[in-house]
Amino acid sequence: MTTLQLLVIHCTATPGGLEVTAADIRRWHLSPPPAGRGWHRVGYTDLVHLDGRVERLVQNNEDSQVDPWEVTNGAMGFNQIARHIVYAGGIGVGGKPSDTRTPAQKDALRNYVLSFLQVHPQCKVAGHNQLAPKACPSFDVPQWLRSIGVNHQNIY
Repeated sequence: MTTLQLLVIHCTATPGGLEVTAADIRRWHLSPPPAGRGWHRVGYTDLVHLDGRVERLVQNNEDSQVDPWEVTNGAMGFNQIARHIVYAGGIGVGGKPSDTRTPAQKDALRNYVLSFLQVHPQCKVAGHNQLAPKACPSFDVPQWLRSIGVNHQNIY
């Protein structure tokens, strides 16, 4: 058990406007290769659907400790101290990384982050691309966090 220190924002790296289900994510992450990654648990705690619904993928007890049963596989080297949220989308025209969040997803993600930081004020928030050489989540997380009023000490 470790102390929660980080919230990581991800995208599903799917075309904007294409809905993704919990079953899709489970298949991508849990199925053995080559169909999936062969992980023992999905990479995200929560999924933000196109309509702004937030679906829990891995249960947690909402405290400031990351219990072994709460660890997800979102960002190698950070999973023991992080919670991970993903929005459906992230790929735009021509297959290029793009901020495809719907207005409902933007609202839901904003509410999620602000609520998360109220409960866990010691945490920082990062985009996956700040932790690994990836395009995910296909938008500038620090800039977006500043635009929604997140304090600089909570920005990774």
